[in-house]
Amino acid sequence: MDFLQWSCHDVARWIESIGFPQYKACFTDNFITGRKLIYVNCIHLPRLGITHFKDMQVISACVRELLGITETRWNRSIADPLRDNMGLFLEQKSCTGERADSLTSQQFSDNTRRREKEPDMNHNSKGVQ
Repeated sequence: MDFLQWSCHDVARWIESIGFPQYKACFTDNFITGRKLIYVNCIHLPRLGITHFKDMQVISACVRELLGITETRWNRSIADPLRDNMGLFLEQKSCTGERADSLTSQQFSDNTRRREKEPDMNHNSKGVQ
C-alpha cells in the first residue's frame, strides 16, 4: 500500500504511466494524493477536469485495481457509496493524523468483525418506540 504515501506529483506520474499524461495537471492542481485516490471515480473525475467518458472509465478502473477494490456490482445504485472492506479501510486511511497513520488493515478487519458481533445498542430489545 505504498500508494497511500504518494504525493500529488507521484499520483500525476502514475496517471501518466497508465497512458493519460494530458491529465497530470488535473491531479496536481487539485492536490490529489495517494490517500485521496479512494475518492477518484466517475462521479468525481469531471470535477477534476476529466470529462471524456471512456477516459473516465479507464482511469476509474485503474484506480480500483491499484487500490484493490472490487468492481462495482451492476445492480447497485451509483448513488450508494462503495462498501467493501478494502474501500472502507482506505476511506479511514484517507484521513490525516496519528490515528489514521497507525491504522493497519488487520486492525481495521478486527474492529469490523468485533462491531458486527456487538448487538445494536441504538434499539431496545422490545422494538423501536
